[in-house]
Amino acid sequence: MPYHSTGNIFSKKFYTFELQSRIPTAMSGLSILRPDQGIPAPTLLMMSAVAGLTVANLYYNQPLLEDIRTDLACSGTLANLITVVTQAGYALGLLLIVPMADMWPRRRIVLSIMSLAAIMSAAIAASHSIWTVLAASLGLGVCSVIPQIFIPIAGQFSEPEHKSRNMGYVLSGLLTGILGARVISGYVGQWAGWRTMFIAAAVLMLLCLVLTLRMLPRMPGTFSGTYGSLIKSVWKIFATHPRMRLYAFRGACTFGSMMSIWACMAFHLAGEPFHAGSRTVGLLGLCGVVGAIAASGIGRYVPRLGIRRMTAIGAILQLAAWASAATLGHTYAGIIAAIILLELGAQFMQLSNQSGCLQAVPDASNRANTIFMTSLFLGGSLATLLSGISWRLAGWTGVCITGVIFSATALCTVFCKNQTLPKCT
Repeated sequence: MPYHSTGNIFSKKFYTFELQSRIPTAMSGLSILRPDQGIPAPTLLMMSAVAGLTVANLYYNQPLLEDIRTDLACSGTLANLITVVTQAGYALGLLLIVPMADMWPRRRIVLSIMSLAAIMSAAIAASHSIWTVLAASLGLGVCSVIPQIFIPIAGQFSEPEHKSRNMGYVLSGLLTGILGARVISGYVGQWAGWRTMFIAAAVLMLLCLVLTLRMLPRMPGTFSGTYGSLIKSVWKIFATHPRMRLYAFRGACTFGSMMSIWACMAFHLAGEPFHAGSRTVGLLGLCGVVGAIAASGIGRYVPRLGIRRMTAIGAILQLAAWASAATLGHTYAGIIAAIILLELGAQFMQLSNQSGCLQAVPDASNRANTIFMTSLFLGGSLATLLSGISWRLAGWTGVCITGVIFSATALCTVFCKNQTLPKCT
């Protein structure tokens, strides 16, 4: 019997029927998900929570760099490399680990890299050498791609009318993890030391391991062949699917626009009229919670409005954000409005285009997600670089121009011809 739609996961009907009928099956860990047949609501909630806890591994180190530098007696340059190698590891995981989920059992992959993440976190906590911390941070980054395995699960196995919405639930958990990691890490580091934070991270990974082992159903693979042929097929999919290239390009543009404002935010706030420090920048980052909350609801509108309209709405919201940043960027109100609008616009565009990317090749959803997320990563990196150059040349105005270019480019793709897409995409 196929799974019922998860429906509104907070509804009374869900609690009176879905929880009673689905939890035993999900908790057994022996059920099998089938494409388009639906995902048990408890499993969806578990994936959202675990996505947030695992992606947080990428961001615990950022508020702790000065403490690590002092304790390990290393240079600031080497300490800053911890963040760089962690993000580099995440990029490697996107390219080398995520595609494997189309070929090998996803339960095995998730449980394996979750175990390694716990080991890497413990190694960082126990380390007395910056080089050990750097090596373990690289491994931790590689093992933190679990959310990018869960999002395709939501897209592939949910009922067709709920695919985008359920992807939004998982993405909401991911965004909450990103936001919470920096705040929690800062407090833990201040009161208990940086090593305690990574010990806690290792314990959290073990708890996630137990939860995932009990609740994540089995899923059939869709690719038969060697690992080498699997990786080659990623590039073949990219080359032979113009719609996917369009979706990935839009994702790069919207993420680039969002990253532009953060690339030079610390420099902007350090000057007139703010004279603010890193603590203020961190507090402004909490404005991104709007995006995390919105992600859980925006996805349901993708089938109704279609990807092109969702992209247009998102791009217009981001352009409005840059208008606020350019005209009211000397006030906290203007900056906060810009951050909120950028986050909302990004969720409109990312959810719709990522959904379209996964649905373009449903039998290769993990490889499709690799293409989309790698493009996102590259777009953000390019925007960060260009924003830094623009800041040196024209200050805050230059940064705003850079962001406008990325958002306007995404909006222009809405008018691309030859988009022979179904109504829902």
